[in-house]
Amino acid sequence: MTIVPGLRAEVLIMVERGDTAMKVGSGDVPVLGTPRLLAFAEAATVRAVRDHLAPGQTSVGTKVTLEHRAASPVGAHVAISAELVQVDGRRLVFEVTATENRRTVAVATIERVVVDRESFLARIHY
Repeated sequence: MTIVPGLRAEVLIMVERGDTAMKVGSGDVPVLGTPRLLAFAEAATVRAVRDHLAPGQTSVGTKVTLEHRAASPVGAHVAISAELVQVDGRRLVFEVTATENRRTVAVATIERVVVDRESFLARIHY
């Protein structure tokens, strides 16, 4: 399979109480917590390339730059879009944008590396 720039995916969410900064421990306000936003953003990057990986391959996150620009309350609908913008060997670079009602909630750059799942797991020491 071939991984090329331009691959895209979107994750649509409705902010729930379990997604809030209060619930995840990243703050004390009832709005979408940055850790949850990052998890949704990473999910979009995974979705963008999952059908383009060779059997036995997966991708793992290695670097993130995230700017959380606006608060999203419980009940808000947020669209998180990821686009693969650069492929450098096994290294994949994504630009991610989160929007709510046409306003930008967050922007991020997320890097992932394509790995052989079995070899990757074999190197982990418990």
